[in-house]
Amino acid sequence: MALHFERSEYADRLARLMDAMKAEKLDAMLLFAQESMYWLTGYDTFGYCFFQCMVVKADGTLALLTRSADLRQARHTSTVDNIVIWVDRVKADPTLDLKNLLSDMDLLGATIGVEYDTHGMTGHVARLLDSQLSSFGSLVDASYIVSRLRLRKSPAEIAHVVRAAELADDALDAALDLTRAGADEADILAAMQGAVLAGGGDYPANEFIIGSGADALLCRYKAGRRKLAAQDQLTLEWAGVSAHYHAAMMRTVLIGEVSARHQELYNACRETLLAIEEVLKPGSRFGTVFDTHARIIDERGLTRHRLNACGYSLGARFSPSWMEHQMFHAGNEQEILPDMSLFVHMIIMDSDSGAAMTLGQTYLTTEAAPRNLSRHPLDLIVR
Repeated sequence: MALHFERSEYADRLARLMDAMKAEKLDAMLLFAQESMYWLTGYDTFGYCFFQCMVVKADGTLALLTRSADLRQARHTSTVDNIVIWVDRVKADPTLDLKNLLSDMDLLGATIGVEYDTHGMTGHVARLLDSQLSSFGSLVDASYIVSRLRLRKSPAEIAHVVRAAELADDALDAALDLTRAGADEADILAAMQGAVLAGGGDYPANEFIIGSGADALLCRYKAGRRKLAAQDQLTLEWAGVSAHYHAAMMRTVLIGEVSARHQELYNACRETLLAIEEVLKPGSRFGTVFDTHARIIDERGLTRHRLNACGYSLGARFSPSWMEHQMFHAGNEQEILPDMSLFVHMIIMDSDSGAAMTLGQTYLTTEAAPRNLSRHPLDLIVR
């Protein structure tokens, strides 16, 4: 079997989930988030683009309902023994198969937690599920139970996070080797992704972000490539990935002379990131991190040019996004605890002047100061 962790690790995760379910008075949970299934059992697939559901009973019994295409995938990559197949057919309703499975598992009338807030649960599926199970039992939104359990990483998980960070550094090295006036974005992007894959890493859960010129002000990937001008800016956001565990980084690289505005924005990014390192420790909240970010950026008169979040938790994630639920935004009371892998990014996009500046990296929290996982300094990069 292709498991990334020892069976004892999966057993410990299941025990933690059972404790959480007991606290929430749940008889069972329906997992639709692929990262939840992966974390709990090792099940590794992109088959969640179709209907699939993992059932977890309060006593630890597991069952997976999926398509025939994922039968061998589940057998090869997971600890699940009970794998049930729903059949592709015209007007198929796999929630009926799920209802029958739940009945076979003696869950009629049970209180069942459902992961609604996930890319593995479409609105269509939610409507079918609610309709099919409306008289079967009591459905409760349990979208964040596994998500919260995944926040703190075990030593075995941290090893993958650290490796992912090494691969992220390798990707930046590969990018900088090519970045100069006249360089093609396509070559830079290929080198970055190639460095991660060549190092034994995986595809990221979302596309690497690359943009130069006016596109350097964008925070999302877009199709289309250009060549760097003699005076230019290149924004990169990417992640190293090991066994689906991500370590993200972000930089804006300048080509040619450094303008006064770019220097001003870089100074603000660096000052803010260093200040956040002082609060990125137990005793602080996720909202505290954002408040620090907003205070310093706003004091510099850059309110209109910043974002309303400055990072998020990272872990094992699947497309379409490597971002966890827990983000650094105003009012987030999530406590910072040791052994969290957290991506902090400073993003200042001045549409008035056309100047972009970003600075971001992944940290591992400890009992005290956070551990920066990148070997690269925070210096302004100029080519």
